[in-house]
Amino acid sequence: MNAGGHGDDPADGWFPESVAAGYDAPGGSNAPDVVAPAVEVLAELADGPVLELAVGTGRIAAPLAARGVPVSGIELSRAMAARIADKPGGADVAVTIGDMTTTRVPGEFSLVYLVFNTIGNVTTQDGQVEVFRNAAEHLRPGGLFLVEVGLPDLRRLPPGQDVVPFALAPRPDGGGYLGFDQYDVTTQELTSTHVTVSADGTGSLRRMPFRYVWPSELDLMARIAGMRPKYRWADWDRSPLTAECTRHVSVWEKVAAP
Repeated sequence: MNAGGHGDDPADGWFPESVAAGYDAPGGSNAPDVVAPAVEVLAELADGPVLELAVGTGRIAAPLAARGVPVSGIELSRAMAARIADKPGGADVAVTIGDMTTTRVPGEFSLVYLVFNTIGNVTTQDGQVEVFRNAAEHLRPGGLFLVEVGLPDLRRLPPGQDVVPFALAPRPDGGGYLGFDQYDVTTQELTSTHVTVSADGTGSLRRMPFRYVWPSELDLMARIAGMRPKYRWADWDRSPLTAECTRHVSVWEKVAAP
């Protein structure tokens, strides 16, 4: 169920105008202390033009372009992409509207990246493989593909339970927000549910499908696409990944042709 607003364009998928309008709200993933470390790492890895898959509203691409890095982006949602140019550096981001599994952008890139769990928006294994293949086709030999993605929270699931809450945020006015994930461990399908209640008791429900994916599975997808592991960190601070981590930032290198 996608409880979109009136006037939403179905071609924008899960990120139509009713979602894009609030996507740049302060805090959370938009907080400067969240954005800055990601931009810093990407700027260090870039050695030439870069491409962001699912560029969204330019949360990362715009500040990266503001640092002088040539940035292109692929984005399915016109509503999201329309907000990039208004950000500092955003006017320099060249955006192509399309599906990141198949859309090609002219040129050869030193770095392709995909952040904030977006690989999970592709809800089949075959589709995720195609993301890796498309990334590799955009890379020059020795170029890098980076993915930031959460690790499934399956350790919190006792037998007979398939739901894990991830947010409970009541407000002083009586409204609030509740978020929870529902897992299907046989298919690796994950549905995130977002419930928002206003002070007057009215509310909205938004459910969004994902496919969770393991680090080892991503490594195999990279191998299929002609890439090999280069880095794996727990976060943008490049700390080591451990069994207690909830997400990872992984980087693969395109193997040069013999």
